[in-house]
Amino acid sequence: MDSQKNWCTKTWRGGHNWRSSIGEATEEALQRIISTLANKNDEIQNFIDTLNHTLKGVQANSSNILSELDEEFDSLYSILDEVKEGMINSIKQEQTRKSQELQSQISQCNNALENSEELLEFATRSLDIKEPEEFSKAARQIKDRVTMASAFRLSLKPKVSDNMTHLMVDFSQERQMLQTLKFLPVPKAPEIDPVECLVADNSVTVAWRMPEEDNKIDHFILEHRKTNFDGLPRVKDERCWEIIDNIKGTEYTLSGLKFDSKYMNFRVRACNKAVAGEYSDPVTLETKALNFNLDNSSSHLNLKVEDTCVEWDPTGGKGQESKIKGKENKGSGTPSPKRTSVGSRPPAVRGSRDRFTGESYTVLGDTAIESGQHYWEVKAQKDCKSYSVGVAYKTLGKFDQLGKTNTSWCIHVNNWLQNTFAAKHNNKVKALDVTVPEKIGVFCDFDGGQLSFYDANSKQLLYSFKTKFTQPLLPGFMVWCGGLSLSTGMQVPSAVRTLQKSENGMTGSASSLNNVVTQ
Repeated sequence: MDSQKNWCTKTWRGGHNWRSSIGEATEEALQRIISTLANKNDEIQNFIDTLNHTLKGVQANSSNILSELDEEFDSLYSILDEVKEGMINSIKQEQTRKSQELQSQISQCNNALENSEELLEFATRSLDIKEPEEFSKAARQIKDRVTMASAFRLSLKPKVSDNMTHLMVDFSQERQMLQTLKFLPVPKAPEIDPVECLVADNSVTVAWRMPEEDNKIDHFILEHRKTNFDGLPRVKDERCWEIIDNIKGTEYTLSGLKFDSKYMNFRVRACNKAVAGEYSDPVTLETKALNFNLDNSSSHLNLKVEDTCVEWDPTGGKGQESKIKGKENKGSGTPSPKRTSVGSRPPAVRGSRDRFTGESYTVLGDTAIESGQHYWEVKAQKDCKSYSVGVAYKTLGKFDQLGKTNTSWCIHVNNWLQNTFAAKHNNKVKALDVTVPEKIGVFCDFDGGQLSFYDANSKQLLYSFKTKFTQPLLPGFMVWCGGLSLSTGMQVPSAVRTLQKSENGMTGSASSLNNVVTQ
């Protein structure tokens, strides 16, 4: 920088003679410019030196920081290795303890089962003893052995669970926390209160509580599954648990269910930020309802039937009559198949259906009602011209129409030529002065001798038959030009139960149809 100044000064002095004519003001201005440029050069050079020094500092400090980081991680690894070894031992010890408990229970159960089977075999053989005295002696021995049998003193609940979540840990990032690391407290198992649980209107409300207050609880997990077995869930159940996560409260409602099993199992567990606790003791709630499909083999040939849907098929009977007659002559009529689950039902042969014929465009349900209160709903297609919904005895004739015999009860909707809505039984008709609903609810109280029809949406009562049912009933349906769809697996709605209690004969009855003009 000094050499640059000297060069500038010499240059300026060398030209001083010929510039002697330049005024003093111009010379001073030029000197200021040269000085400014020289200072700027000095500033740039100084900044370059600073950047180089900073670059070297970054490299040196990065090396130091990396070295210190390695030391810190080595220290953490050492602590983690010690903690890991201790926790592995704890987990193995817990595994060993639980395995020994379960093996011991299995051994006790096997011994008890073996003794029980031996006692059962002995008791069975004793039934063949003819000598009264010997028989009495054997009976006393059996009674004494049964009293002392280990099978009746054996607990059938596992002493331990397969859950190992109580050994989960929370690793903190601070070194001091790692040095004092302990197992994270696991939330206790909630307690489901069956008294507070509610099963109504195809919904289930499950309520639970914590055995003690725990402000660390973040949420709950509810698990449920359908089953046909009462009591505790079975390991080899046909259904898997369904999970509802992130429940913030201590109550949850499952709605819109189809009750196609007799029961539902429920269990719940509490979770904090890091771990889930033990499951509550499972609770089994009764959820049974009437489930049925339409019996394809019993339907009229002009009806297209599939599970819970039926549609009018004007071509169904044509071209099949000769086949039917031929099969009837050969005695090859196909009997009604047994009910199977949805999806596994074998396709029915249309030509084999001869249960209903003529103008009896009828199909029955495949499940008989012999007792209890039941409910199902029926929805007609918008273009359906004529249909009936009701029940009938199994003895309903093949030419009989619903409501035109003393073995069937129904309400009938006619949208062809003229619009009519009526209740029918034993060929008697009672006109109904109400609007045909979008969906009809059917309530059948077999033991109480009552068949009621409702607007399924508003639960308005449309009509009630009152009689004494003497034979098993089958849901029955008639369709002409249109179709019906069914909803089954439904509980009797709460609103319907309330209306049934308050009705007390205020609506029409089957006997009132005897005075109506025959149709």
